[in-house]
Order: sequence, then structure tokens, then C-alpha cells
Amino acid sequence: MKEESAILRPLGHTLKYLTLAAGAGIMVFPFIWMIIASLMTAGEIQLRPPVWLPAEPQFSNYSDLAASIPIGRLYFNSIFTSGLIVFGVLLSSSLAGFAFAKYRFPGREFLFYVILATMMIPFFVTLIPVFFIVRQLGWIDTYQGLVVPGLTSAYGIFLMRQFIITLPDELIDAARIDGASELRIYWRIVLPLVKPALATLGTFSFIGSWNAFLWPLLVINSRELMTLPLGINSMKSLYADNTNLLMAGTAVAVIPMLFMFIFLQRYFIQGIALTGLKG
Repeated sequence: MKEESAILRPLGHTLKYLTLAAGAGIMVFPFIWMIIASLMTAGEIQLRPPVWLPAEPQFSNYSDLAASIPIGRLYFNSIFTSGLIVFGVLLSSSLAGFAFAKYRFPGREFLFYVILATMMIPFFVTLIPVFFIVRQLGWIDTYQGLVVPGLTSAYGIFLMRQFIITLPDELIDAARIDGASELRIYWRIVLPLVKPALATLGTFSFIGSWNAFLWPLLVINSRELMTLPLGINSMKSLYADNTNLLMAGTAVAVIPMLFMFIFLQRYFIQGIALTGLKG
């Protein structure tokens, strides 16, 4: 029996790693194909059966993309709005999570459950009321209209509250005895201890705001305020046959998310793991 288990154990590990490698390959393949297709001609992309490598890499696709749409302006709009939204979500969620986790006030549980209940409401249900409010405020075709509705997150409040509630109360009480103000406790004690949660929430918020399409499509009318997804979508009507340019635009749009994940990978994975462990 021991000899059989000694033989089967390495075989089981090998099968497990092969399965994981196959799953990773399936997940990564569309991304790799997008990069390869961005270096092909439009004719090569449309060939049947498909070709997997370009006969000659067409790096000019990226310069043609820059000539077709104001890629620099689109990048600035997306980075500017996404950065403000991420900052707003992290600030509001961490402050609210700190309050719900460490303060006692009337109606705390009820208010927290109301916030959780908003997570069950589909985005399309609130779309028209939010659009009406933004229009009444005169924020159509402005940065405010793009940014302000996304500055809070019910999921972010829930996530931060679950992390902060596990921090020892004695640590915060000791800071109060030493004369630290509540904001100082929040800034110098709470935030450094919840970096994994902040990284996780920041990554999710950035990806969501960077890829947002429907809300910017409703709010933005001018080309100067278009975000990257809107700019790439506008190419579909103008350059429908130039699939290579669309692939180049998609590849360019993925770069910031890829770098952000690489930069925050350690905190992100730690945050995901801790989210599953903490109640």
C-alpha cells in the first residue's frame, strides 16, 4: 500500500499541474491571439482556415491607430476619470467601513443592511434615475457626470468593514489613550493594516471604471471627453473592415490594467485569500 501511494502521489500532482496549466492556457490564449492579430493585416485575420502568425509583423497598425483616433486624449480621459473614481471609492469605502466596524451608533446595523441591499439592485434599474439627476445638475458631457456617480461602492464598504472589524479594538483604544484623533487613527493605524483590502478594492474599481461603456456612452457627447472604450467603439463604424486596427486598439486598452495587476499582484492575491477567510 505504501509503495502504491508513493507511486500515485507524484502522478496525482502531475495531473493536477497539467490541469492547471491547461486551464491557464485556455484563459491566456485570447489575450495572446489579440496581440498576434494586432500585428496582422486585415486580410490575414479574416482567412479561413485561420493563420496563427503574421507573414510579416505590421507594427504600423499602432501608428495607423494613433492616426485614426486621438489615442492620447482618450488615454488621458480614461486614466483621469478612473483615477478619481478609484481614489473616491477607496476613501469613501474605508471611512464608512471604519465607522461600521469600530463605532457604535443608533441604527448602525439597519443602515449597513440597507447598503448591502443596494447590491441586489441591478445597475439598469438605477440607470435612468441617476441619469435624470446628472442631467438636472447640468453634468451631461462633463467630467463630473463621468466621475461623481461612481465615487461610492456598496461592495467596497462591505469589504472594508469585514477587514477592519478584525483589527483588535485594543490597538485603537491604545491610540486614543495616547491622544490620537480619530482621523489620525484612521490614517496611521487602520489604513496601513488593510493594504490587501485596499489593493483588491482598488483593482476591481479601476478595472470596472476603465472598462465602463454604457454610462460614458449616455453621459458623453463630445469627442474631447470620450474614454478609451468609446473611442475604440467609434472605430467600428468608421473602420469596420480594419479588424487589425480594432485589435491594436484593444491591445492598447489592456496595457494599464495589466500593469496595475502586476504592480498590485501580491496585495491583490493576499486580499482575495483573506476575503475568503474572514467573516
